Amino acid sequence: MEARIQFRVDEETKHLAQMMTASEGRTLSDACRELTEQLAEEQKKKMFHDAWLSEQVTAAFSKLESSQASFITHQAANQRMAEHKARIRQRVDQ
Repeated sequence: MEARIQFRVDEETKHLAQMMTASEGRTLSDACRELTEQLAEEQKKKMFHDAWLSEQVTAAFSKLESSQASFITHQAANQRMAEHKARIRQRVDQ
């Protein structure tokens, strides 16, 4: 099912936008549709990430509550991160 979107802009803005899209072989409606689809895709990615993050937090608290969590020192965490970054840099340099 398709929906219709309406919005208002001044005549000069509309005219300039139409000129630009026409020079690209598109209509202003095409450009508006593409922008709307891009925005929707960005929102989907954001929602997916938010859901993933929420799952990770829930899993972490579940581990903590069931005494399955393990903790490391700040120094050990920094060392792990440094090693992780070094592996990434090696892949980039290859």
